[in-house]
Amino acid sequence: MTAQRGREARTSARAAASAQLGPETRAESWQQLGKETFDLVVIGGGIVGAGTALDAATRGLRVALIEARDLASGTSSRSSKLFHGGLRYLEQLEFGLVREALRERELMLNRLAPHLVKPVSFLYPLTHRGWERPYTAAGLFLYDTMGGARSVPGQKHLTRAGALRMVPALKRDALIGGIRYYDAQADDARHTMTVGRTAAHYGAVVRNSTQVVGFLREADRVSGVRVRDVESGQETDVRAHAVINATGVWTDELQRLSGSRGRFRVRSSKGVHIVVPRDRIVAESGMILRTEKSVLFVIPWRNHWVIGTTDTDWYLDLAHPSATRSDIDYILEHVNKVLATPLTHDDIEGVYAGLRPLLAGESEETSKLSREHAVARVAPGLVAIAGGKYTTYRVMAADAVDAAAVDVPERVQESITDKVPLVGADGYHALVNQADHLASDHGLHPYRVRHLLDRYGSLIGDVLALAEGRPDLLKPIETAPDYLRVEVVYAATDEGALHLEDVLARRTRISIEYPHRGVDCAEQVAELVGDVLGWTPQQREREVEVYRARVEAERDSQAQPDDEAADARRVAAPEPRPDLTEPVS
Repeated sequence: MTAQRGREARTSARAAASAQLGPETRAESWQQLGKETFDLVVIGGGIVGAGTALDAATRGLRVALIEARDLASGTSSRSSKLFHGGLRYLEQLEFGLVREALRERELMLNRLAPHLVKPVSFLYPLTHRGWERPYTAAGLFLYDTMGGARSVPGQKHLTRAGALRMVPALKRDALIGGIRYYDAQADDARHTMTVGRTAAHYGAVVRNSTQVVGFLREADRVSGVRVRDVESGQETDVRAHAVINATGVWTDELQRLSGSRGRFRVRSSKGVHIVVPRDRIVAESGMILRTEKSVLFVIPWRNHWVIGTTDTDWYLDLAHPSATRSDIDYILEHVNKVLATPLTHDDIEGVYAGLRPLLAGESEETSKLSREHAVARVAPGLVAIAGGKYTTYRVMAADAVDAAAVDVPERVQESITDKVPLVGADGYHALVNQADHLASDHGLHPYRVRHLLDRYGSLIGDVLALAEGRPDLLKPIETAPDYLRVEVVYAATDEGALHLEDVLARRTRISIEYPHRGVDCAEQVAELVGDVLGWTPQQREREVEVYRARVEAERDSQAQPDDEAADARRVAAPEPRPDLTEPVS
């Protein structure tokens, strides 16, 4: 009877759970970590960790998600921002991976996250007569028939004149024709954060700025973790039946911290992207270009183009991979081969670098390493997952929970996340149809409301409610007018932002979308965030100083000739989280 009452209490608590990740929730979650015994503790707040927490919570498990910095602060905010099957994986004959990825893309577009994931078209320029068109068409036919053309248009063949009408920016001699196809894209940081909030909605304890500093053991099994709140320095033990290491490029470091022997190693591959204004490339479609090493994407991104990526080994600081002058030159060189009006360094408004967690040992070339993932129960009570790609995070999460289920005393249900829309998805399409009325009710332009709907979905009402009685919050940020002031406030009240960097780099993308990279609006944003989080004038000043130092260090690193010099400049910038130590999880 006692066990039954316990299960009923847990069910009731989950039913009352909220997707809000604000200051009050943060204080409550610290108490929960120290008092409760969890079925699973998931380490790592990237897309795989957030997805694993959601998968476990919706199976009825009691789960905690621990992240040392911020949700999506690593790889999951620095990707190409695509949900795609991966055309180049077809050439590597990884048909299973492509089919799986395309299924996930369709789920995101149609059911799970239609407010966040949108179709995007690409032109594949043809440069060889005879063999290339049928060869590429065959690959795209496979792409379509594996599931790629269910919710987006299928391939369309174009003459050279037709391709140039679609992308007038191309040199006439850069192609003999083209094929247009579709994939999908999303703001990766916002999507990851929304997955984390959805996990919280279903009862998971989700906590950023919380670092794993040790593992608990009972005899030969892992029985939990010791964590530090890196904002306050407090520590507590978190008991769990199983722990899942979903830390991406930090997998090996956490494995060493646990004292268990790993079953695989993770190799970090650096990918760099540049961001340029939309008017620098006149085009109605994105592009995919072949290089001697891999492919280069030119991706439409609101008022910008995101161009990348590079693919090189990285052995230095995992938290702050640095783009170098040679990385940027490589991207400019390859994209300028096809552009009638070349891009220059002066055209670049943003640069970011991320690390892909690739499974080591399969090849010496990172661009050829498999994007398949691996899951291993490395010790009783400890599971590690690594590899894979952003698009297939939901499959990876289900595999990780399945592997950990053997250590959970209760029967673990099957994964159901293919049926669980992310918060903000339900009601989104109806609100899009009502956008004009919403705009009139709040005194906003309909375009602004549609922009908000594509960021928050049906949670738009919660965002706009914060401006009741405060019409000033419905004004744009002065030097970043794509965003309203109320969005900054909402980032702190509901989305778990704790630092200025969290808001400027991830809750918004101001750090890569404006030439000032957030410096010019740092004081205004700090004031808005500080009002929510209770910052003193000294704390606000420190947040602004730390952020400015970050931007200066990044700009400096991007002028350096090699990784070592760039890394030295970047790591010199101060950390906004005062009690963070290495290794980071």
